[in-house]
Amino acid sequence: MYKLILILLFFIFLPTQSYAYLGPGVGGGVIAATLGIIVAIFVGLFGLIWFPIKKLFKKKRENKKNNHQKID
Repeated sequence: MYKLILILLFFIFLPTQSYAYLGPGVGGGVIAATLGIIVAIFVGLFGLIWFPIKKLFKKKRENKKNNHQKID
């Protein structure tokens, strides 16, 4: 067990060179995914706040309309 951990640590911390190229498409994809997640969070929070407020306004408007009809 200790040998396995030692080997894993050796490979994790062993500096190696990587000759990989990540083109501009990968960067654009990462930016788009990040912005998409952020926008989705804000839209979700907006929906959680807006729809109850919208329902409250609608209820107030209906009560106001009903009160005016009773007076007339």
